[in-house]
Amino acid sequence: MDYNRKKEIRIKADDFRRSCKVSNYGIIDLFHECERLRYKLIRYPLGEGQDLGFALKRDNDIVIFTNTSSRLSREIFTLAHELGHVILHLDNAASFIDNSVTTSGRTTDSIEQEANYFAASLLMPDDEVRKFFDLELEDYKKNGLSAMDIARLMSEFNVSFDMALNRLENLGIIDFNQHQLLDNEKNEKRVGNLLRSVGGNAKLNEASNAIDLPYEFIEYAIYNYNHYAIPQETLLRVLAYYELTMDDISDRLVSDKVEDDEDIDLDELIGGLDD
Repeated sequence: MDYNRKKEIRIKADDFRRSCKVSNYGIIDLFHECERLRYKLIRYPLGEGQDLGFALKRDNDIVIFTNTSSRLSREIFTLAHELGHVILHLDNAASFIDNSVTTSGRTTDSIEQEANYFAASLLMPDDEVRKFFDLELEDYKKNGLSAMDIARLMSEFNVSFDMALNRLENLGIIDFNQHQLLDNEKNEKRVGNLLRSVGGNAKLNEASNAIDLPYEFIEYAIYNYNHYAIPQETLLRVLAYYELTMDDISDRLVSDKVEDDEDIDLDELIGGLDD
């Protein structure tokens, strides 16, 4: 990625960030910001090892999905990555599906690298990171950084320990050897323990397993039910999240529909949004 493209991405990330509520350094609640901006945000626990997220256009809506089975800090980065696709790439493609490779530094795909760079610039902008070091860790050059310092950083910016280290190395604040030493210290002391020791947000290291479905998801479920794509059991599960019953939507259902015996799980219905 050349300098001019990086600068363009940073400008777009800064523009988005200025519309968000921030604490001293980091965005307070990126999920809320997406909903406030009228993106259709779906949060659902698909399970570990499954896709981490996707972004797509559906009619006039932008739909963003994140897998809440991943650690909260990882889910936040996934959301920021999907926002990168929305802002940088969705005009030229219908959808993007992401996993542990596309959202990591291992990817060689230039589009995914751009989305990762957008996410890093959005969550940990250069000037805010350096401000944190200047005001909160002013003796770090003399004393060196500890894993507890990184735990404070990740809690302030709502990022993972690994993402914090990667960002610091990319900004030239630490080198490869320091990165490795801090990573080893993290493995010895455990991230959850480090966060608790600094009074940080220990939930960042845990999966929320949250379920957050936009109201429009009911429309999608009813449509698929009426067109024999999902069984009644799946529709009932969707309605239950909104505290609704079949009677509440009876006027929207095909009256002579014959129930199909094939069982399609709610996970498959959510996964099918990218079709």
